[in-house]
Formats: sequence, structure tokens, C-alpha cells
Amino acid sequence: MNIIPAYLGTGFYYNFSYIYLLIPAMLIALAAQIAVKRTYAKMSQVYSKSGYSGAQAAVAVLRHYGINDVRVEQCSGKLSDHYDPKSKVIRLSEGVYSSTSIAAIGIACHEAGHAAQHASDYLPIKLRNSILPICQIGSYAGIPLAFLGMLLSFETLIFVGLLLYSFIMLFQLVTLPVELNASARALAVIQDTGLLRDENELSGAKKVLTSAAMTYVAALISSLANLLRFILIFTRRRD
Repeated sequence: MNIIPAYLGTGFYYNFSYIYLLIPAMLIALAAQIAVKRTYAKMSQVYSKSGYSGAQAAVAVLRHYGINDVRVEQCSGKLSDHYDPKSKVIRLSEGVYSSTSIAAIGIACHEAGHAAQHASDYLPIKLRNSILPICQIGSYAGIPLAFLGMLLSFETLIFVGLLLYSFIMLFQLVTLPVELNASARALAVIQDTGLLRDENELSGAKKVLTSAAMTYVAALISSLANLLRFILIFTRRRD
């Protein structure tokens, strides 16, 4: 006979999931964000011997891959750099576009690496784009559907809600090789074209891109922790 009130048991399990799943994931994500900001700040003060700006470096990567229909523009914000495949525009933040720092060149070449992925129909990026609509639905509707299924004692609806929510984790999982490949493409072109001219400069660019990649690893861990937490909570409440 269970002498612990149901709501106390559920509350304990809810807190348990926070302590052992969500809080560690949040700490990992925070550490990754701190690391990327520190590395970026440090390498932003180290300037390349080649004198290339971030914008010029991005153009150099595009030319290396024979891409002639992608523009490079400046955008506002800090670390807001991204490639827009619909408009075919690489948008570089103010601290990257005109800077000749190691950090600026590494980030700009990384974004140009994404343009190269789209130009070559890189399979993981096509897969990521294909699951994005389901991921967006899952982020808004997944957990509400699961809660509704719990209220109605409708296990199928709980399953559907959690399945939709799981696409967030799947999206992060597919994103990781996309980001790693973009960095690999960037570093390969940097070496081949002499955008950075010695091992110390190349090492600095690798540190910037590696620390940035760790934020995607942290995002994957966080999404997995959230998914497991909700599975445990809903399974416990159903039982």
C-alpha cells in the first residue's frame, strides 16, 4: 500500500528530474556560452598577418568553392553572424565584417562554409531543413498535447505530444554535424589559401570554432535532458 500522497510523489519526481537532468544541462550550456564569449573576446584582439577582413575572408571561401551568387553583408548585433539560404546572403556582425582579427576570419569562413554546404546539397543540412517544420510544431504543441492527454487519460495523445517534442532533440542532433562540417570546410580553405599564415593564427581560429561548436553540443544535451525529464514526468503521472 502506498502511504505517500500522489501529489507528493509526483512533486518529488518533478524535483528529481530538475536536479539530475535539467540543472546539469543548464550548467553545461552556461559554461559553453562563457567559453565561446571568452575565446571570441581574446581572439578578437589578435589580428591576422594577411590583413583580410571577415568579409574578404568569406568572399575568398565562396570563390574557392566556385560560388558566385552569394552576397556578403553587414548586420547589427554581436555574434549574430549567419547564412540565409533563401536570400543567399552571408550576414556578418559589426565585429566580424570589417575586422581583421583571427576570430572574425574564423567566424566569417564558417558562415561561408554553410553557403558551400547548400551549394553542394550537403545531406545533413537537407535533413535538418526537412524536419524544421515538425520541430517548430513540436516546440509549441508537443508538451501541451501531452498534458491534454494526461488530463484525458489518453495515452496515445501523450505519446504523440512527446514524439512531436522529440523532434527538437533530433533537430539539435542533426545540427551538430552541420556545424562541425562548416567549420571543417572553413579551416581547409583557410589553410589552402593562406588567409591565416602560421600555425598560431590557425590554432586561434580552431579555438574559436571549437568553442562555438561546444554550444551546439550543449544545446543537444539540454534538449535531450528536457525530453527525458518530460518522459519521466508523464510516465510517473500516468502510473
